[in-house]
Amino acid sequence: MSATDGAGGISEANAARTLTVTDEKIDHALALFAKLTCSGVFVVGREVDEFVRNDIHTHVRPEGNPFDWDDVQVAVDREAGTVTFSHAGRSRTAQFHPGQGCTIIPQGADGVFFTPEVVERNTPPAETTPWPMGDLLSGQSRRDDIDREALDAAMAQAFDDDLWPGGGPQRTRSLVVVHRGELVAERYAPGFGPHVPHVSWSMGKSITSALIGILVGQGELALDDPAPVAEWQQPGDPRAAITVRDLLQMSSGLQFMRAQDEGELDLGWTRRDDHMLIYFGAVNVFEHARSRPLVDPPGTAWRYRNSDPLTLGSLVRQVVEARGGGESYLTFPQRALFDRIGMRQMTLEPDPWGNFVMSGFDYGTSRDWARFALLHLWDGVWKPTGERILPEGWVDFVRTPAPADAELHYGGQFWLNAGGRWADLPRDAFTPLGAWGQVALTIPSQDLVVVRHGHSGDTGDPFNAMLNATVRDIARALGAGAGA
Repeated sequence: MSATDGAGGISEANAARTLTVTDEKIDHALALFAKLTCSGVFVVGREVDEFVRNDIHTHVRPEGNPFDWDDVQVAVDREAGTVTFSHAGRSRTAQFHPGQGCTIIPQGADGVFFTPEVVERNTPPAETTPWPMGDLLSGQSRRDDIDREALDAAMAQAFDDDLWPGGGPQRTRSLVVVHRGELVAERYAPGFGPHVPHVSWSMGKSITSALIGILVGQGELALDDPAPVAEWQQPGDPRAAITVRDLLQMSSGLQFMRAQDEGELDLGWTRRDDHMLIYFGAVNVFEHARSRPLVDPPGTAWRYRNSDPLTLGSLVRQVVEARGGGESYLTFPQRALFDRIGMRQMTLEPDPWGNFVMSGFDYGTSRDWARFALLHLWDGVWKPTGERILPEGWVDFVRTPAPADAELHYGGQFWLNAGGRWADLPRDAFTPLGAWGQVALTIPSQDLVVVRHGHSGDTGDPFNAMLNATVRDIARALGAGAGA
């Protein structure tokens, strides 16, 4: 595989892998990899060959029919802000827009179908503003109840892949610990640091939840009202019964197919599979989600499907644009949420129609995700300013198991430990959770937040064992106890 950077130079990425067969699947692979690499280069700031070698190759499983990386070309045009992946006469391009990150360009189109906007950060300077509103730390904690040696050992185990056999390497890239509101420990893999954003994948669903909560607090939406989706209000349409609560609890009953027995991302999906189409199909994701048929009565079946958070995201856009007043949908998350709690480096990426794909295309630093977790630890009130951002009772709602979820592992666009996913952690722990091991654990009973980002090869039992042991040992080192 050759990677050509418009800034000059050609480098060879060295790990040969294979992809699956058909032209459609190859087209999807090229589109998704162009988007991810575009974000890696222009949003995160990594070098193209390093990113492709360490992130793109590790998305692809070696089994399947030949699609040799030696036949793939990657071109980066820094002046135009584009990344193009090509193979055997086929190519797909993603384009970077400051403020909106990267978007896949649809086949046959010259660009996106919305007007990008620069997202201003209306926050005080991070370097001179105390944590958590800023990044000014008081130095090493003077607390004498912290076992520093044990804390360092607990942090180190998350970065030691040899400790977790039985699955792919964990590839932990960042670990941030906040106890009693104080940032007491953080560690980063080489090449990463406190100001490097990470792709957070489905953690973005929890941001959608918070934005809905803000609109509920403003009286624009109500949990038990029918979701105001115009397409569902026709006479006889059973989707008219879907409430905002149903969507938040992944219990809408909408059909949203998901590939079975394919692994997490081995590119075996086709255009008929809605779950992955939104990531590489360059479709209007809101229109697609809202068009799905009903297969179960609302509120009766729990399914982890992207139809629900994307429909919620469409409601955010619908409300913001309907009320006018000069308010922009593309800057609304920054003004309504991020600015208010010091989240300066979040990037939410849209589809070609300008709809945020917060089911997967979102980037943020681990410190910013720690701020988001603190907001939920503090029951929706931002303690440094005393401002209530999420309405009273909202955090209790999002961390309460969805009635249709018999395993007690999901609330309102947050994953829960109520069912004991992490056996040694308190049952009141809850978190945004993204593919390849992205978490921002909030543990109210221990006054503890632990954020982890990485690129894990396996997020099944080995990952859960690592996370369970790491957070358990961190809590013990802090004297936080067993908790609830």
